[in-house]
Amino acid sequence: MSHRPLFLLSNDDGYRARGIRALAQALGALGDVVVCAPESEQSTTSHSLTLTRPLRLRKVEEGQFAVDGTPADCVYVALNSGTRVLPRTPDVVVSGLNHGLNLGTDVFYSGTVAAAREGALRGIPAMAASADMLCDLHEAAGACARLAKALVELAPVSPERMNQGSASSFQLRVPAPLINVNVPPGRAWQVLATRLGLRLYEDLVEFRHDPRGREYLWIGGGGVRHENLAGSDTDAHDGGAISVTPLLLDLTAVDGAILAQRLAASLDQGR
Repeated sequence: MSHRPLFLLSNDDGYRARGIRALAQALGALGDVVVCAPESEQSTTSHSLTLTRPLRLRKVEEGQFAVDGTPADCVYVALNSGTRVLPRTPDVVVSGLNHGLNLGTDVFYSGTVAAAREGALRGIPAMAASADMLCDLHEAAGACARLAKALVELAPVSPERMNQGSASSFQLRVPAPLINVNVPPGRAWQVLATRLGLRLYEDLVEFRHDPRGREYLWIGGGGVRHENLAGSDTDAHDGGAISVTPLLLDLTAVDGAILAQRLAASLDQGR
């Protein structure tokens, strides 16, 4: 590359989180880094954008910004604010290093994955990175930074990356690669290319009453397990390996094409 790569870094734990600070430091040894992350924790916000209230963008220090919104908001704002946040289109969007894993079906709920997905939808290679709470954070950040640098070098070059300014609002964009990375416990790991596994959480709605007798509830239990699935990110985690999982942005279910055709035909015949 003719220039140092530019990493746009976000997360869902907030800009003060240990994970994003460790990853920013590791990425800074390999390129230039701009952080644009939530003011506060936004875990499990998935890919929500804030459209019902104004947002505030705050410059924390040079190269670091905070948005009082979701992870997807942060990446959206960074990529569409001219040069107020980014000096040019970033070479890669990185989200993490998340405090806890995002394995299997976690990717549907994860704000960490959503921040990366927002970049990929806009034609910029993107990587979500999560780590087990028992891993060596410094070593995990270094491994993820090296993966992000490799993604810059190996991903196809899109027009957005060649353009030194921000992409125009109405420019047709080809979705870019989106990679989900999970680091297991420990401090040295094998790295495996994987597929998504299946994580199963305890489904629970717990009803309680406040001191005034009004009912409220908590959703989501604390228990989680996953099924054995060869080649999956969950199996890689159990085996002590870093998983590198490519994620689809086109959610069209090819296997469901026949059912869709039959449904369409049934309605058409009923006219």
